[in-house]
Amino acid sequence: MKRLYRTPNDRILGGVCGGIGYYFDIDPVIIRILWALFILCGTGLLIYIICWIIIPSEPKIFLSRIFTPEDDIDTSTPPPNEAEIEEQEEI
Repeated sequence: MKRLYRTPNDRILGGVCGGIGYYFDIDPVIIRILWALFILCGTGLLIYIICWIIIPSEPKIFLSRIFTPEDDIDTSTPPPNEAEIEEQEEI
């Protein structure tokens, strides 16, 4: 099951747009443009702040998967499932 998190990897302010983009498999830039339009309408800033507070930050198991350009990234490895996450938390 896919979960909604704020992402520290692809963030400008709080990682809300990056997390929503990852969740819906959409480029975060598109989410940011739409959010800017909502801000111009007057409702976006309050909703962004609420999302920033409510949406949890990405768990540390995912943060350990941040790569640098020098790393050899293996894209064939699937992301961890819930059992692997719970196993890592027990350690």
